[in-house]
Formats: sequence, C-alpha cells, structure tokens
Amino acid sequence: MQNERSREFGNDDLDVLELWHVLWSRKLLILSCIILVTVAAFVYISLKTPLYEAKSFILPPTKNDIAQLNYGRTEASGLEVYKSKDVYEIYLRSLQSESLRRQFFRAVYLPSLPESARQGSQDALYDQFSKVLTVGPVAGDSAGRFVVRALSDDPKMSVTWVTRFSEMASDRTKKILVEDADTEVKVLVKNLEQQIRSARDAAHKQREDQIARLEEALKVAKAVSLSKPPIIASGLNAEVSGGMQGALTYMRGSQALEAELANLRARESDDPFVAELREVQEKLDFYRNLQLNPAVIEVFQQDGAIEVPDSPVRLRKLLVVVGGAFVGLVLGVLLASFTHMVSAGRVRRLERA
Repeated sequence: MQNERSREFGNDDLDVLELWHVLWSRKLLILSCIILVTVAAFVYISLKTPLYEAKSFILPPTKNDIAQLNYGRTEASGLEVYKSKDVYEIYLRSLQSESLRRQFFRAVYLPSLPESARQGSQDALYDQFSKVLTVGPVAGDSAGRFVVRALSDDPKMSVTWVTRFSEMASDRTKKILVEDADTEVKVLVKNLEQQIRSARDAAHKQREDQIARLEEALKVAKAVSLSKPPIIASGLNAEVSGGMQGALTYMRGSQALEAELANLRARESDDPFVAELREVQEKLDFYRNLQLNPAVIEVFQQDGAIEVPDSPVRLRKLLVVVGGAFVGLVLGVLLASFTHMVSAGRVRRLERA
C-alpha cells in the first residue's frame, strides 16, 4: 500500500525518483538554460559601465582652525568660547542635511550630467543621486571620522563631487557660526553702550547733587561771613580736618565754594570723573570694530588628500556568474518539469481517446 501511494500522481506531482529521471532525460534543456543565463551574466559584466569611487575622510577641527571664531571671547566678555567638538557637530549637521543635498543636486550634480540624462523624472534622478553620493561615519573609528563617497564613470568627476560637497557644507557651517557670533557681539555692544549711558547719567546726577550741597554750604558761609577757611588747630577732631565735608562744608569759605560751584557748572563732560569708564569705552570700540574672517576659519579637517581613483569599483564578477548559473539551473528545472507535464498530459489524453 505504501509503495502504491508513493507511485500515485496527484495533480501531476512526481516523486523524487521519477523527478530525477525526468530531469536527467531533459539534461540538455537544463544545460542550455544554464549556459544561456551564464553567458548573459558575462555580457552584463562586460557591458556594465565601470564606476570610480572617490572618498573624503573628515575629522574634527583643531583649536587653531577655529581660533578666529574665539577672537574676543574671554571670560570677562561673557561670550562663550567655541569648542572644536561643538563646531564639528554643526558641520556634521550641515553635511547630512537634506537641504544641502538638494542644493548640491540642483547646482552641481544635474549640470554635470549629459543633456539626455537630465530629461527624465527629477524624482528618479534624485533617487539615483542618493546612491551616487553618500555620507556616513567610519565604522569602528574612535576619532569621530566621517567619510563622503561619490561614484561616477569619470574618476575626476567623483573627486570633484566629493570636494565640492564638503566645501558647500563648510561654507554653510561658517555662515551659521559667523552670523551667530556677530549676533552675540551686537548684543554685547548694546549692553556696553547702555552701561556707558547709565554711568554718564549717574555722574551727571551726582554732579547736580554736589552743586546743590555746595549751594547750601555757600549760603551758610555767607550767613556767618566766612570767606576763607579758618586755621584749624591740630587738636580738633578728624571730621573738621578731613576735608570739611558734610555739615562742615561751609567752613571752606565762600570764596572756595563759589569757585568750585563755577567749575562744576562749567564742566562740559563728566567722563573723566566716572570710574572705569575708559576701560568700558575701549571694550566697546574693540567689539564695534570686530570683524570675523571666514576665510581663516576651518570647521573640519580632511584626513589625507582626496586621490583620483585609478581603478573602477570592483564588480563582484564571480558572484554575478555563479548567480547567473544558479538562475539558469532553476529556469532549466522549471522548463523541464513543465515540458514533462505537458507531454504526460498529452499522452493521457491519447490513451483515454
């Protein structure tokens, strides 16, 4: 019974032994499929356009690279000092931003393509570009290196793309950093200007208060007919001998008081009498004239020169050939099985007839 069940055909299914006989009887068909697909794989390898890959390895900037950014940024200024790590993070965000890729796609990639290649769908071209230019971290690298890769059938073009993309990211990062730094400096300048105005206003009010005190002292001096300060014996207390301030100001005498009042009223500027005003003014002049030069700022280091590739990216030829042979084998087996089923069905119809 078991042998009969193993011999039974259900929906033209074959057991293993008979399948082997069927495939062996059609070995020429299977071999032809293998040869045909393998030859097609060889043709694909020979006709495929060779691609050249250029690489640019990116490192964080040094302190010297960003020294221009930190010009004038001291603890006394209140401006935070830029660190290499912070600058590098901003550069990496620019390097991986979608807006930069779109800008590069429109400004650099599309113009470099032949006219015929630019006629297709823009979305399809951008998908192709996404595979041509890639950015990513270097696997297992502890220095935080990133690599920019570009594929092109022209080795020099691949180098141009990598170099230009890195430069565009650098320019964008410099613009962000310089604008932020300028904004902080402008805020500092406004604060210093306000500090100077407040100091001058305070000095002016102090002069007015001093004039009011001297006017009262003058009235007292005139009331007691004291035109000159009296000769003070050494035995009097320190308040009298210490400059005759406060309630004893009138003891300077009316002549001295009138001269001091005339001098205070004629004073054109209180700046020389404001403590630390000159230091604040020098600081203000420095930050007003502070101009950052982006040309001497570097937001990344290039780890080695970008070499022009002299050999195309290796195509896995053996894998393509083996894959073609396997596809040919599968196709041959399917064709052999199909032809056998067609022949067997024709024989059964003849026998029933």
